[in-house]
Amino acid sequence: MARVRQERAENTRQAILEGAAIAFDRSGFGGTSLSDVVKHAGVTKGALYFHFPSKEALARTLIDEQFQVSKDVPAIEEPGLQTVIDLTHQMAFGLRTNVRVRAGIRLVIEFGSFTHPDPSPYNAWIETSRGCLAPAKERGDLFPSIDVNDLSTFLVGSFTGIQVTSHVRTGREDLHTRVVDLWNYLLPGIVPGPRIPLFDPAGSSACRAELGLDVLDPDLGVGVGPAPEPTVPALPVG
Repeated sequence: MARVRQERAENTRQAILEGAAIAFDRSGFGGTSLSDVVKHAGVTKGALYFHFPSKEALARTLIDEQFQVSKDVPAIEEPGLQTVIDLTHQMAFGLRTNVRVRAGIRLVIEFGSFTHPDPSPYNAWIETSRGCLAPAKERGDLFPSIDVNDLSTFLVGSFTGIQVTSHVRTGREDLHTRVVDLWNYLLPGIVPGPRIPLFDPAGSSACRAELGLDVLDPDLGVGVGPAPEPTVPALPVG
């Protein structure tokens, strides 16, 4: 009986989070009321308050869920640059297919605005990226002059801007293509020429298979592959 009650309580909690995600995705934090959450979740206000004491607690839970994208990174034996490329496509996939991811990202952007800025989600993403890029640099996959902290900060900012622009222009229909563009333009500037073909801007084959990207974006792979080596002599490093 206790197990049944636990399962019922967890189902209610997930329904509340789903309802909150729908409301936050549509109207943002300021435009969403707890009545909106209850309406979308199909639960009572009493049930909502049993699991979440406030709208802020709901928002923070959805924000924390964004880091599930990188939860398997510590278990990767040799994380590197391709890991970061794949993570950007995994996040793009979540933004296109999962309302909870969309709501969480919208909340991150809103909470990182000018009124009461909260840098912690961005710092967490930057740290995840840095943890993958540091060993990549040690293996010679990045130019020796690259500062992995600066590169990680640049990548998080670039992805944030790309996804917002894609949302406004196409409803994120072109998001994976824009992420491929990011890496095609970036790789020649951070990776020694002979090593560029080791990395696929469209995501590794395992990543693409896991996300079904060839089905979701059948044209994504047309003309897309590892970025070509630069056709002009590279500037000396150091």
